[in-house]
Amino acid sequence: MLDLTFEAPKPKVIAGAKHDWELVIGMEIHAQVASNAKLFSGASTKFGAEPNSNVAFVDAAMPGMLPVINEFCVEQAVRTGLGLKAKINLWSAFDRKNYFYPDLPQGYQISQLYHPLVGEGEVLVDMAPGIARLVRIERIHMEQDAGKSIHDMDPTMSFVDLNRTGVCLMEIVSRPDIRGPEEAAAYVTKMRQILRYLGTCDGNMQNGNLRADVNVSICRPGQYEKYMETQDFSHLGTRCEIKNMNSMRFIQAAIEVEARRQIAIVEGGGEVTQETRLYDPDKNETRSMRSKEEAHDYRYFPDPDLLPLEIEQAWVDGIAASLPELPDEKKARFVKEFALSEYDASVLTADVANAAYFDEAAQGRDGKLTANWVINELFGRLKKDDLDILQSPVSPAQLGGIVDLIASDAISGKIAKDVFEIAYTTGRDPAEIVETEGMKQVTDTGAIEAAVDKIIADNPAQVEKAKANPKLAGWFVGQVMKATGGKANPKAVNEIIAQKLGL
Repeated sequence: MLDLTFEAPKPKVIAGAKHDWELVIGMEIHAQVASNAKLFSGASTKFGAEPNSNVAFVDAAMPGMLPVINEFCVEQAVRTGLGLKAKINLWSAFDRKNYFYPDLPQGYQISQLYHPLVGEGEVLVDMAPGIARLVRIERIHMEQDAGKSIHDMDPTMSFVDLNRTGVCLMEIVSRPDIRGPEEAAAYVTKMRQILRYLGTCDGNMQNGNLRADVNVSICRPGQYEKYMETQDFSHLGTRCEIKNMNSMRFIQAAIEVEARRQIAIVEGGGEVTQETRLYDPDKNETRSMRSKEEAHDYRYFPDPDLLPLEIEQAWVDGIAASLPELPDEKKARFVKEFALSEYDASVLTADVANAAYFDEAAQGRDGKLTANWVINELFGRLKKDDLDILQSPVSPAQLGGIVDLIASDAISGKIAKDVFEIAYTTGRDPAEIVETEGMKQVTDTGAIEAAVDKIIADNPAQVEKAKANPKLAGWFVGQVMKATGGKANPKAVNEIIAQKLGL
């Protein structure tokens, strides 16, 4: 494992007119399970289908239709719990959460309030190289997603698309352990990374496959420590929930503006009302959506159409044995196996596909050199062309081939960039490019020495200057490289020039 320093949460302190205030944040992440079928029906979950085309009879709440649980969705939720080092409950149950909304055909949502599938877990949130903070997970439960109401297609009517209705969501609920906007964004980023590594959610926030509800409250300095000692929420301020956040930037902005709103209310002599709010990025403000409901407002009761969910420990153990290498483990291995800095390892493991590319390219090679080429050359070029690693024109084997050519002194780093460009634009093999294009580095010291002798003979004044100021010897290096078309071995050139000039 990495040598990490665990910091106590550093609260974001916001100065009010009268007092300093600290933030307390808890998050509920709604992650759409990566599954081809919905939680209780065989309807497709494919994004972008024609409206109301991915709808089974049970999704549309047709009379007499009964839910049948999708085992794969359960497996994905268990896999997520194991990835977060959480307790897997072998006995769990589904409840009905009753409320009316046009895009909820049944008039209730099947969820897990009282007996969730996954219990307490934890996640390490990376704040800086070598610095991590622990956020506790309270629970993960499965539930159905609702449909989508569309209000901008007609000036007088709204439309309902039920394609998302019944899609399986995992609601990942954290403890109020997050103390600032940046930490909240880092938490969501880390959770998204873990889910992608596990393959349980694609993390696509643009499509709504990963959304966050952010619970924000304020307290005076010292009150949070009292809460941690007693687990008594009365030490914390009244929280407000900001609903359906799907952008890291907006999450940070919404927390900041909501905290300032609450401070103004309290310092003005008022009381913060517990409610659900929405963030308006155009006006940079939160506005009330509805008063915060409690469990009794939804009239929860056990779903009579579904038996309790009972799973076997052997099945859970089989899922645990199949878990992939997770981000923290992979980062630690990259540091140890390839002698990378923690920063470079963090960059390479931020995305599961990027990590897999580097891992393949670096096998049996200089890890640091390979990392430099992946991070600086490849990532830079892909970003310029708006491509991701899966669309890279240069395969791991091709990039590894460039590293091999550099390591064997067949080409210099400068020539390697030209080889990379040709490989990137044509798909040709690097070794073949070097051979057919005559790009092989000149390592014959006799040829290099002859080029150095000629330049020295032709520039006696420059020789005297270099002898007086050795830093000017670089001029000769440039001239030799120019004379050899950039193919001379730079190390050999520097050694021969230093020898000839007596430096």
